[in-house]
Amino acid sequence: MKQPQIDRIVITVCRNDGQWAAEEAGLFFGASPDKEIAKASAVRRARERMGEGHACQIRVCGEHGFAI
Repeated sequence: MKQPQIDRIVITVCRNDGQWAAEEAGLFFGASPDKEIAKASAVRRARERMGEGHACQIRVCGEHGFAI
């Protein structure tokens, strides 16, 4: 049986211009020298998107298994 495809928003926390930042659809936000602050920005954005009815995924470059 074929699984239905789920459209989701992917937010990635990665290095950008020497700082950590979250990225969604090519737009960077939440830039900080501290990775945990960038992660928190990504979580806030994901919660906003989920409140709008979208499925979200957060990826963190260099880590395995981060979930909200």
